[in-house]
Amino acid sequence: MAIEEPAYEVINRLDDVEIRRYAPYVVAELSVDAPADKAGSQAFPILAGYIFGNNQGGTKLAMTAPVIQAGVPDPVEPTTPSASRSAADSHVVQFVLPKGVSPESAPVPIDQRVRVRDVASVEVAVIVYSGSWSTRNYEEHLARLKAVLAEKGIPWTGEPIYARYNPPLTPWFMRRNEIWLTLASTEGPAQAKIN
Repeated sequence: MAIEEPAYEVINRLDDVEIRRYAPYVVAELSVDAPADKAGSQAFPILAGYIFGNNQGGTKLAMTAPVIQAGVPDPVEPTTPSASRSAADSHVVQFVLPKGVSPESAPVPIDQRVRVRDVASVEVAVIVYSGSWSTRNYEEHLARLKAVLAEKGIPWTGEPIYARYNPPLTPWFMRRNEIWLTLASTEGPAQAKIN
């Protein structure tokens, strides 16, 4: 049985990069004060607890993919695309909730750190790769994604988003990893350049 993922359409391909338009979806999310390589492991048991019944009513929700992680921008610094983050940064980790679950119908979290919210429709540039969840593997593919967008003159905004599709015990060579960069505009020049 396939694991549910948020709905999207591929609107263009640029070398090994896909431009995707995601439909709105709902997430359960948690902010953690941890470096990128530790944030997922700190947030995962709390979010997994929420979907497996640690909520008011003890309702269990199906596991979906991916587990999404992004750095939280420093409110003191202007928001600019950054290549790397310091070890002390905060991250948001999200579980996508199954289709048909809204923030209003979702079980109320017992752990007040868990938030349930809508994610609006968005266009992202995506690079897909396999292998380990190492910083080196991530940075190599992020650099490739940025290079393709720069070559095509497509602006992006915000922090890179890391999407992991497999359980931790999946062999490294069978893992599906993605990095998403949010396109700066879904209309006008950016849209014209990708069509």
